[in-house]
Amino acid sequence: MLLVKTKLDVSPIHGIGLFADEFIREGTVIWKFHELIDLRFAEERIELLTESAREQIRKYSYREKHSGLYVLCGDDARFFNHSENPNCFDIYSGEEEDLTITRRNINAGEELTCDYALFDLDWTLGIYRIPVSEASQSVTAHPV
Repeated sequence: MLLVKTKLDVSPIHGIGLFADEFIREGTVIWKFHELIDLRFAEERIELLTESAREQIRKYSYREKHSGLYVLCGDDARFFNHSENPNCFDIYSGEEEDLTITRRNINAGEELTCDYALFDLDWTLGIYRIPVSEASQSVTAHPV
């Protein structure tokens, strides 16, 4: 669940991106998993869907490193784009809580980015990648 004001816009990184709609201070928790908005589910559940639905789920979800479960954000957090030098970082607190925190001050209008390698098992295993031609040199997209 997003905890700060954001908006969607065309991203110079890839497709649609998530942008700050207010000034956000360094160290602010801007997203955390919330069971009323976000979903966790196993691969077996995805396999029950049609092929087009499976593609959508895999496109807009990530697989947690600690549980192996997929997480589908029910709000615009699924539009976080990847960066090798992100302005946000993601942690797992060990208490069933995933958090996204700002690494520095972020100005209104700035795209919010994270490093998928910190939390997405499929990204780490190389299962999900966007061709380089579709992204800039230092960033690749896979919405969170």
